[in-house]
Amino acid sequence: MQKRHTNRIKYFEEQGITTAKHVIPYLSDLIKIEPKTEVLEIGCGEAGNLKPFIDIGCKATGIDISHGKIKQAEKFYSNHKNRNNLELICEDIYKHNSLDKKYDLIMMRDVIEHILNQEKFMGFIKQFLKPDGKIFLAFPPWQNPFGGHQQICGSKLLSKIPFFHLLPQKTYRFILKSFGENESQINTLVEIKQTGISIERFERIIKQEKFSIDKRTYYFINPNYETKFGLKPRTQSKLISSIPWLRNFFTTAMYYVISQSTLQD
Repeated sequence: MQKRHTNRIKYFEEQGITTAKHVIPYLSDLIKIEPKTEVLEIGCGEAGNLKPFIDIGCKATGIDISHGKIKQAEKFYSNHKNRNNLELICEDIYKHNSLDKKYDLIMMRDVIEHILNQEKFMGFIKQFLKPDGKIFLAFPPWQNPFGGHQQICGSKLLSKIPFFHLLPQKTYRFILKSFGENESQINTLVEIKQTGISIERFERIIKQEKFSIDKRTYYFINPNYETKFGLKPRTQSKLISSIPWLRNFFTTAMYYVISQSTLQD
């Protein structure tokens, strides 16, 4: 397991840096980010992705099902000058009844690949979006070298082995157990295997839910790797990105901005 997965303040800071340096500029030609912008992050964790928005003075809401992560977020933001602009909610979004406002921007970075029944989820979140609002999503396609999030393995060897998450589930579980992963960690990794999503499946879902793709970028080197590993972001080649299915194996991150409007592609 990499140290950033146990050092939550470092992870929080990395999220904020990536959002400030890459996500907000990515959005800038489609939505003006200013103090009056209202932002919702679903699956916010410690809400590191929201920090650049809070710094600007935006009104932001972060919702996450993890009580521990929301408590950490409250701690990290306790002395922030714009703390009153941030609402933190610990709840399953399907069960939260008071989240009845609409937002200019909904953020989901490295979240959709952890959600069961993504078809239901993408239809459900429409209710939180203003008519001219945008949804930003970033996710690693399931088939990419580390699409199984095996970097969180306790075994240093397994955390560095690409593609083995693509093995059949029984074989995958056997390998994880053989290398000393505890049952809780094995269940987490198997669940990620069950919810992993490809580029093609994601686009079928958003087409079904009548979202339009306003912007889409295939990354050979994930922008987040700059903060994590010092690697400069690099977009995927046009040839690889044009080949369905194959592109999932060589794309470490997808960035999308989608909206509710006449379908365009």
